[in-house]
Amino acid sequence: MDPHLESRLSRWLHEEQDDEEVIQSESDDGEEVVQPMEQEHLVQEAVNVNHASSSEDDMPLSELAQNNTRDDVYVSRNGTRWSKTCTAATRMFVIACLLACLTAVHALRVGVGIADVTGPPAEIGFMGYANFEQVGHGIHLRQFARAFVLADNNTRIVFVSVDAAMMGNGVRKEVLKRLQKRFGDLYTENNVIVSGTHTHSTPGGFLMDFLFDLPILGFVKETYLALVTGILKSVLTAHNNLTPARMEYGEAELLDANINRSPTSYLRNPPEERAKYKYDVDKTLAQVRFLSKENKILGVINWFAVHPTSMNNTNRLISSDNVGYASILMEKALNGNSTLPGKGNVVCAFASTNLGDVSPNTRGPRCEFSGRPCDQEQMLCTAHKERCFASGPGVDMFDSTRIIATKLYNTAMEVLNQPGEDLTGPLGIVHQFVEMPKQVVSPYDPVSETFNSSAKVSGCLPAMGYSFAAGTTDGPGAFDFKQGTTTSNPLWNAVRDFIAEPTKEDIECHAPKPILLATGRAKFPYEWQPKVVSCAVARVGGLLLAAVPGEFTTMSGRRLRNVVARVAATASATTTASRVVLAGLSNIYSDYIATPEEYQAQRYEAASTIFGPHTLDIYLNKYVELTNAVMKSQRVDPGPSPPDFSEQLISLVPPVLWDAAPWGKEFGDCVKQPHKYYSYGDVVTASFVSGHPRNSVRAGRWLAAVERLVSAQDDAWTTVATDADWETKYIWQRNSKILGTSDAVIEWKIPVGTPPGTYRIHHYGNYKYILGGIYPYHGFSDSFEVT
Repeated sequence: MDPHLESRLSRWLHEEQDDEEVIQSESDDGEEVVQPMEQEHLVQEAVNVNHASSSEDDMPLSELAQNNTRDDVYVSRNGTRWSKTCTAATRMFVIACLLACLTAVHALRVGVGIADVTGPPAEIGFMGYANFEQVGHGIHLRQFARAFVLADNNTRIVFVSVDAAMMGNGVRKEVLKRLQKRFGDLYTENNVIVSGTHTHSTPGGFLMDFLFDLPILGFVKETYLALVTGILKSVLTAHNNLTPARMEYGEAELLDANINRSPTSYLRNPPEERAKYKYDVDKTLAQVRFLSKENKILGVINWFAVHPTSMNNTNRLISSDNVGYASILMEKALNGNSTLPGKGNVVCAFASTNLGDVSPNTRGPRCEFSGRPCDQEQMLCTAHKERCFASGPGVDMFDSTRIIATKLYNTAMEVLNQPGEDLTGPLGIVHQFVEMPKQVVSPYDPVSETFNSSAKVSGCLPAMGYSFAAGTTDGPGAFDFKQGTTTSNPLWNAVRDFIAEPTKEDIECHAPKPILLATGRAKFPYEWQPKVVSCAVARVGGLLLAAVPGEFTTMSGRRLRNVVARVAATASATTTASRVVLAGLSNIYSDYIATPEEYQAQRYEAASTIFGPHTLDIYLNKYVELTNAVMKSQRVDPGPSPPDFSEQLISLVPPVLWDAAPWGKEFGDCVKQPHKYYSYGDVVTASFVSGHPRNSVRAGRWLAAVERLVSAQDDAWTTVATDADWETKYIWQRNSKILGTSDAVIEWKIPVGTPPGTYRIHHYGNYKYILGGIYPYHGFSDSFEVT
């Protein structure tokens, strides 16, 4: 409801003056008062709306109130008869009807859901660092999809935050296909946003763009199906949980949790623009919370600009990283600390935003051996083969992950416990596929904050620059590539041309980027990078969510938020949306989006801005168009659908051939037992004869659990932790490829506050029989005491 109208009605309800015409429009202190004639209009309108079908429509209110102690009436200018004493009771009845009518227009329902999307935890490459050696060997934190379905009388919106490196069109397309089998056109590509958190420690091979799947050795069906089924389940759960709700917005500043990893590039932006901001990265945590009619929390979405790269490229355990652990901490706090990850009713996401140049490694870049600061421009060290990389605030990557996650969680809870800004209002969403190389737009001037309509710029075919291969301080690259490279090398150009040679137009279009990979020209075995991207703007009452298909740098994101906010402020005469949030890595992944000024520096983010120096200009123009459309409830052209390469996919990932148990052992046997007694802070370790964890992804089912004895008489045990908990680690070790033997090592660090008692480790798995077939097994360790 319009807050101004609500305030006027409230004041009228409690007004004690006589019902006579008042000439003045303001009280003595300047406060606006509602005139009796206006009261008459508001109430009569409410009566007309809410009692149109009543047989008493034409009955004067004086007759309806004939039992009142006074029966004197007056006749308004339009002839309606009013009782001067139809005071509080009648007024409250009429206002209740009016409020019900107005509220029904934006009757919001919200559903939340969470589901496991953990991919194959062993012998599959991780997506993010593009490091061929980073191959999984277990689980530290499981992956989850967190879905939020919003519906009013006219519109339905789905937002899903997924613990994955990014999102691919093939995954989203298959999820939509399965949803449409159940619900028809209720959920389509026009109203479903799937956003990856950007963790770099989860299995890859699902994007169906050859360059992105190449470090994983191609398409990995197990990863793909785990994501599809998990995302689908989370949306179905949210759909089935739809309930009347309201929305609130809150925010807070969070310091010491992120830094700019390309500060010299940021300084390329105009000083007039930089002067508007206190920091060279965004420090605001934005939050949308959904509450039931009983004021209970249903779900929370948080956005904070930080890369989930606290876990570095030496990690071999699946991890949702800092943002994933922050989600688990918040869900445990709101569902109860004994609630297992992924099992609570309240769902809390920490989703990605403009994190392109933002690192959680707050100690900054240092040289590997000397510990000295690196060269700021090219991130080089003086010693031979000494790498430059940044580290987080902890003693190791696990500790750094915990520290950053705890900062995120604490700030989110601080916001949650403060009064929120009401977001009540209509829902709306527009979506369009955009073929980026074909776009011709007006460039944006960040100083005047206007588009130069007298000039035109265009997009380029996708290409990667030399500095892309240099990596970042979060994960250094290979060979001797350097940040900030603007010249090419004949040897690497020859390698490039063997794959796909750029044309003269390509080289000119991407300048000053020296092209290392002309991905837009590469056709074998299928498309290397997307040319068509997904762009969407969702209106969630008083908030606009700009879903973008890549990693916007800090200043790119600021420019996008600013243009969207300005358009929203003027596009509609009847409704407004004052808050803007950018949802990163949504629907399709198209690498980075640096500003045109940052592009000139050709550091990693600029070299990975695949559509050329005016990529951001194209997006700014497009999101102006989409924002106008969503604010005016207009449809947009769907655009060209991305090509489907599902029939051309290749994979070089070797299959699991068979599993075998050592002589005299069975699958699930505990071959290394825990000690008999432990205390808080101790690490319990048990090893089991294991099958290959790729035999069954076991989405929603555990490979490891910690159980506590609740009844010795009944031999009853309850699960107190799983391989999704922070305190546990599931580590898979291959003993012999020829014999097919392997072990599963399960660790549990006993947290403070664990109830004393009897515990055991429980291992689950599946083995592949040499003559065919996959069979489940499980086994227990000996019991032990926590004192």
